[in-house]
Parts: sequence; structure tokens; C-alpha cells
Amino acid sequence: MTLLSSTENMSEKPAITQNAHSQLDKNEFQLSEAAAKKAFTRILPFIFICYVVSYLDRTNISFAALGMNSDLGITAAQFGFGAGMFFIGYFLFEIPSNLIMQKVGARIWIARIMISWGLISMATAFVTGPTSFAIARFLLGVAEAGFTPGIYLFFTYWFPGSWRAKITAAFLVGIPVANIIGAPISGALMQMTHHEYIRNWQWLLLIEGIPAVFLGVLCLFFLSDSPEKARWLDTNEKRLLVRRLESEQSRIAQTHGASLSDALRNPLLYLLAFINFCGIVGSIGIGLWMPQIIEQLGVSHSTTGLLTALPYVCGAVAMLLWARLAHHSRHRIAWISSALVMAALALGCSAMIAAPVAKMLALCIAVSGILSFQASFWALPSGFLTGNAAAAGLAIIVSVGNLGGFFGPSLIGYIKQATDGFIWPLLAVSAVLFIGALAVATVRDPWRNL
Repeated sequence: MTLLSSTENMSEKPAITQNAHSQLDKNEFQLSEAAAKKAFTRILPFIFICYVVSYLDRTNISFAALGMNSDLGITAAQFGFGAGMFFIGYFLFEIPSNLIMQKVGARIWIARIMISWGLISMATAFVTGPTSFAIARFLLGVAEAGFTPGIYLFFTYWFPGSWRAKITAAFLVGIPVANIIGAPISGALMQMTHHEYIRNWQWLLLIEGIPAVFLGVLCLFFLSDSPEKARWLDTNEKRLLVRRLESEQSRIAQTHGASLSDALRNPLLYLLAFINFCGIVGSIGIGLWMPQIIEQLGVSHSTTGLLTALPYVCGAVAMLLWARLAHHSRHRIAWISSALVMAALALGCSAMIAAPVAKMLALCIAVSGILSFQASFWALPSGFLTGNAAAAGLAIIVSVGNLGGFFGPSLIGYIKQATDGFIWPLLAVSAVLFIGALAVATVRDPWRNL
């Protein structure tokens, strides 16, 4: 994560620093920076662990499917549809969840989200067929709705814009880390001998749901809703950090508005939501099906787990380096777009290649491209959203984007069932990623207006 210590955009940093100095003198500004750094080291590790667990609970069903589908008679199309129902629940309850968090505070609401999703994830172990599986996934999405945009909103309460890129990119490293850690563990759990009453995929879901409940309880004791409520900041640090944040949010509000109606009238909101949709079609589509893609190479469950982790090891390194390069560049949009182009081309190649080593290399590049896109993309919304506009706007971008989490797995499942292979499904997802890259190229960086 130290690679992100100076990931500010060259065009973004001077504007923010200059405006901050118009409100704070040099010593005050340095003290506000020290407070932000203290918040970074205090908040990020805990939130990062929570995100790793959240992503693990989303994607462990991809390993459970290696035994669950045959045990319960779930077809490829039914699995793709059922797995994607998570994102329908997420979509429907994302905005209400974020608005509630703004009212009751992040500490209580994030705790509620984590405890409820952990319990429902564990309950998924007791589904009996495609219908109950789809219902369980829908309820899991309802429970987890608001977590990711809620965290993005929480960051706006704590970190000035010059910190937003590095905190967001460091947070999103949780995606590959969840797969790096979770894939081998999930593969090993799937190797467990069937108990008389509980099968290996049920053990997997039960065991991996427990950490979310535990961390949800810890949220109540560890998180603070805002700098004013943090006992670990002194009075001066609180005052200056809050003053700097309020000044920055005021400038964003003057430029773009701060109300829900302002957000809804801004075309950039819907363009970013569509771009996020395209990215998640690739991210979740590949993620949920990768164990089954790799298993076709003729390897065991445990080896599948290790090989599934490999693209995410590459992706973790790539996204950190890409985020650093993108945020140092005056052409951040070009970096975001080219990441999706790289992912689209590599995924298309992986579909056409039969040789195991070459296929794995192509999948590594595809995952690296998608993760690099995500690490760079999420610096954009905070450049034009603040206040109620941030609460609703971030939720809209995430929730509309998460429809890609339904569309991607479903698309792959239906095409795979129709064609009896992964060539055409992966080419279809590659096309969606390329469309997303073209959409990114039309965006104007909102930080340039501040």
C-alpha cells in the first residue's frame, strides 16, 4: 500500500493545495495533513479487512458451485442467474441504504450490514435447489446493499481530495487480496471429505460467513463517524481537518451542486454508472466463473484454488502501479480507458487459446486490466459529488454498475449452456469491456474544474 503514498493527480493536487492554503496557513495545512495521515493508518487497515471479507462472501459461491451444482441439480444457466440475483438485491436497496447511513452514521450502519450479510451467507449453505439458491443470493444482496458506496461516502467525511485517490485504490486492493487469500482456502475446504450430513460446499459457506459477523461487531467499537467524534485525534487536528474538508466540499457544491436533484441532473453521473456497469460485467463475470474455467484444465479442487489466486496476485501488483501512474498523469482518462482495452483484448485471447499456460497468462492480464481500471476509476466521482449528492450519486454509480454483476454471470451461463463451452461467453464479456473503454474516452476529468 505504500506505493500509493503519492498518487495525487498532477492537475488535481495544485488546485486542492492552493485552495486549502487559502483557508489554512502553512502550519495549519501541515497539521491537517498529519491528521489525515493518522486517519489513513487508523481507518484503512480495518476497512480493508472488512472489504476483503465482503468480496470473499460474494465470490466464494464460485467454489461452492464445484460441488453444489451437481448435488442440487443446478444447471449452468440457473447458476449464472442465481449468482447474479445478489446484484439485483444490491441494486434495489443501494440508494436507501446509503441515505440511511448518512442519517444514522457509518459506525452503526456498516456494523448492521456486515452482521446481516454474514448470517445470510452462512444460511446459503442450506439451500435445496435453484429457486432457494436464487432467493438466498437476492437476500445476501439486500443485506450487503450500501456497503461499498457507504465506504466511499465515509471516505469523503474523513479525507481531502488529495488523499481520495490513494485511499480508494488501497481499499480496492481488497478485491485481489480476497481472491488471493480466499481462493486457496476455498479450494482446500472443497477438498474436505463429505460429512454424513454436511457436504464440503456447505462447510465452505458456513466457515467463510463467520468473519463478517465478527467484524460487524468490532465496527461498533472501532469506527468513528467523523473526525469530530474520533478520540484518537487531538482538538487541533479535528478542527483543522474538518475545516479543510468543509472548504473543499463547499467548492465542489458551488461547481456541481450538493443536492440529490443536482446529482440526478448531471449527465456525468449516468455515464460513470454505465462505465462501472461494463467493468463489473467483466470483474464479476470472470470472477464467478473462473474456478469452473480453470477446472476444465483437468486439475483438482485445491489446485484450482491456487491457480484461481494467480491472476489476482498479478492484478494486485498491476492495480497499485497503474493507479500511481494514472494519478501522476495529466491524462488520467486515457489510463482508465486503456486498462479496459487491455482487459478486453486479453480476455478475448484467453477464449481462443487452448494451451493451459498461455490461457492462464491471458487471464492474468485480463484480471490485471480490470483491477487497474477499478483502482483509477473511483477517483472520478468524488470530483463532482458532495453532500446529499454524494450519498445518492455514489449509490447510483455503484448500484447501476452492480447490475453488471447480474448481467455478466447470467450472460456467461446462458451462452455456455447454449454453446457448451467458454469461448463465446468470454468473447461476449470482452466486447462489453471494450464498449466500456470507448465510454471512458468521452469523459472529462471532473477534478480539472476545481
